[in-house]
Amino acid sequence: MNPNRRKLGLAALGAVALGVNAPGAAWAQAAGPIKVGVILPLSGGAGPQGQHVTQAIQAMAALINEDGGVLGRPLEIVARDDESTPAVGVSRATELVGQGVAVILEGWNSPVALAMQPVIHRAGVLDITLFASADAMLSGEGNPLAMRLNASNTQGGAAVAQVIAGRLKARRVAFLTENDAYGNGTQASIEAELKRLGHAYEKVAEEKFPFTQADFRVALTNVRAANPEVTVAINANEGLGMPAILRQFKQGRVPGQLLAALGTVAPSVISVAGDAANGAMGVDIYFPDVEPFASNPVNKRFVAKVQALHGNTPDKFMAVGAAALQVWAMAASELKTLEREPVARRIRGGSFQGTVFGDVRFAPDGQLQSRTHVFQVRDGRIVVQK
Repeated sequence: MNPNRRKLGLAALGAVALGVNAPGAAWAQAAGPIKVGVILPLSGGAGPQGQHVTQAIQAMAALINEDGGVLGRPLEIVARDDESTPAVGVSRATELVGQGVAVILEGWNSPVALAMQPVIHRAGVLDITLFASADAMLSGEGNPLAMRLNASNTQGGAAVAQVIAGRLKARRVAFLTENDAYGNGTQASIEAELKRLGHAYEKVAEEKFPFTQADFRVALTNVRAANPEVTVAINANEGLGMPAILRQFKQGRVPGQLLAALGTVAPSVISVAGDAANGAMGVDIYFPDVEPFASNPVNKRFVAKVQALHGNTPDKFMAVGAAALQVWAMAASELKTLEREPVARRIRGGSFQGTVFGDVRFAPDGQLQSRTHVFQVRDGRIVVQK
């Protein structure tokens, strides 16, 4: 293996794109592994998604290790279950800090992530949020060095509003909204963007529910009576809540279009919902087999590794987890340090070439700048709209 490439690790991902593998045994014995903490729901309604994201992070770690690791050391993934509960998340974060992790990748839902954020920051550990989309995540209050890869409430809300006003030209709008920082923030962002666009609309129904809810029949009866042209479903519980909404929306014969918030209808959701998912629309930032991702050699190698190790094809959530580890590894390798502050400052406001998402850029506040794509579910498959 080229010694210069060994020092750089993933800083130059051309090696990843070319599929160059390195003999790992010799360097793996040279130093102990770098521990990477992962905190996601691994049980409960969101457990299947959390498990898949963890698998994707493990697959990316395997690719990084094949190419020399970070600073000549292999990565070791240490995953913990936050049980979708803020207090449990804080306990797991404290546990990982005690184990000496170099970075923690966390944050499926906003309430848990917001609770963990200041705990991880005070401990002096680098904290990268994966999915929690509440705008408060990047306010600097809980973590002045915050970073996030998933789209924010503001980004996701704007994308949904543009579908309502542009593609659907819907005037009668109903909301099924998760009653927490994520759901309420997303709905507020949708309505703010509709107003910014000058789109006249009437909010004909608004039903709020907790994250754990799975029975939406009463709420959907109320929505049906309001005769909406579009019903916006904002539900981060992809293992339980969103499939239930898709099924019960179809069973209840609710008129108009069902439009899901950004990133809430993944292939795993469709597999649970079955035929009821057909016709639903949504927006997202990644699809493994659609351009510009299908021809990206880095993404192709990542998809192949996930399939080889775990037997499934990565969705957006899995790609976000993998990209977070990849970007951190690139920054640490380039700077030749694991120190929290310089690595965070390299990522915040920085650009990176050759990631799973292609060439990417982060805003100065740590938000990944991503492009959204509109899709509809047809015959059990996500079809991106042109």
